[in-house]
Amino acid sequence: MKITRLSLWQVPLTSHVAYHMAEGKTCATVTTTVLRIDTDTGPSGWGEVCPIPHYLPAYAGGVRPALEKLAGVILGADPVGAEAVMDAMDAYLPGHDYAKSIVDTALWDITARAAHLPLYALLGGRRANTLPLYHSITCCEPDEMARMATEALACGITQFQVKLGRDGDWQADVERLALVREALGAGPLVYGDWNCGADRLSAIRVARAVAHLDVMLEQPCATIEDCAAVKAASGLPMKLDENVHDTGSLLAGYHAGCMDAVALKLSKFGGLSAMRRARDLCYRLGAKMCIEDTWGSDITTVAALHLAAATRPGALLNTCDLSGYVAPRLDRSAPVRVNGRIAPPESAGLGATPDPEILGQPLAILD
Repeated sequence: MKITRLSLWQVPLTSHVAYHMAEGKTCATVTTTVLRIDTDTGPSGWGEVCPIPHYLPAYAGGVRPALEKLAGVILGADPVGAEAVMDAMDAYLPGHDYAKSIVDTALWDITARAAHLPLYALLGGRRANTLPLYHSITCCEPDEMARMATEALACGITQFQVKLGRDGDWQADVERLALVREALGAGPLVYGDWNCGADRLSAIRVARAVAHLDVMLEQPCATIEDCAAVKAASGLPMKLDENVHDTGSLLAGYHAGCMDAVALKLSKFGGLSAMRRARDLCYRLGAKMCIEDTWGSDITTVAALHLAAATRPGALLNTCDLSGYVAPRLDRSAPVRVNGRIAPPESAGLGATPDPEILGQPLAILD
């Protein structure tokens, strides 16, 4: 079996509620890129990547030129066994992991389809029937955030990410965390996420003000060192996200003592191959994992669900139904949340195939 064609589409995804984060980061309408890899004698595979503006060193406009550069390495390769192709791409074009992640996902899809198995069977085997979701709450007025949290709680969600820092007012962030915690009552997990948008002093002031509450902090500052200082000043547990993207950064977070939990994201690590290695390292480091992606619709959501389903339940903090936050859905038959949980498809491969009418005409065809 050989790879014969790469087809690319771009689709604008609009958030159901404008999604505000620190430092002006906003997800209102964001472009997702979809890839189909075709083969000469076997199945096709699908991938998706959707960078958030101003979030990480990645942008939607960079995917096409990166794949055009890499087409000579990808075309003609054997698609079964994604890591061999990924190694060849890394040797030819170092970096640009977000653009490569879309290829990796599609190759895993082909491999699982060729094996007539759901993808989770190749990633370690299914460990749980359903997976816990978190619900992310946009940074807005504190009482409105509390209302959103109670609404999600009524639908079965028990883990809540509270976005902070939109207005640069540390006291407003204290109120956001306090009101959401109060509205939810004891039990549900609540964590406040600055997405690197706080300076050390402001983050410490917030953390000390809420230190008596049952909350976790997520990535307050732009460096692991500053995040560690915030944790040390407050004693609150911490989750890392933006700073952690490979083996070295995972180890740095662990040795700094501020990685109680960690966000593993497909586009940040470069796809399922690297994410699987990161997952296995996190087993050893003892960090709880959120397995997801930066943004996107059904293909990237389903890819993350397969890896989450193949992860030890005691090590999995949660996953995310990214496709539930945006429109249009690329595949209306893909999984949705039920009572705060979600399950991967059981059909061969990823189990997600985009609707041709939603995709429209390809942005590019490389063969």
